[in-house]
Amino acid sequence: MSVASNMVKERLIEEIARLPEERLQEALDFVAYLLSKEQKAQKMEPEKELDPTKDPLLKFIAGVSHGSLAKDIDDELYGK
Repeated sequence: MSVASNMVKERLIEEIARLPEERLQEALDFVAYLLSKEQKAQKMEPEKELDPTKDPLLKFIAGVSHGSLAKDIDDELYGK
């Protein structure tokens, strides 16, 4: 843990100590919310390495060759 991180934690503890009793539950709820948000963000991170054995779509990528899809698109849309 960094020195700055320790200072922030100490300040947070000091500020929590100053809160009125009726606000402590609200502060705890907010911390729980932040932690759950962090867990969701970690679950949504994409895999670092893509593995074709785990994802059949990766096997298919580049399986079909085609020309430029946009070639002569203006002529097709608007005529020559």
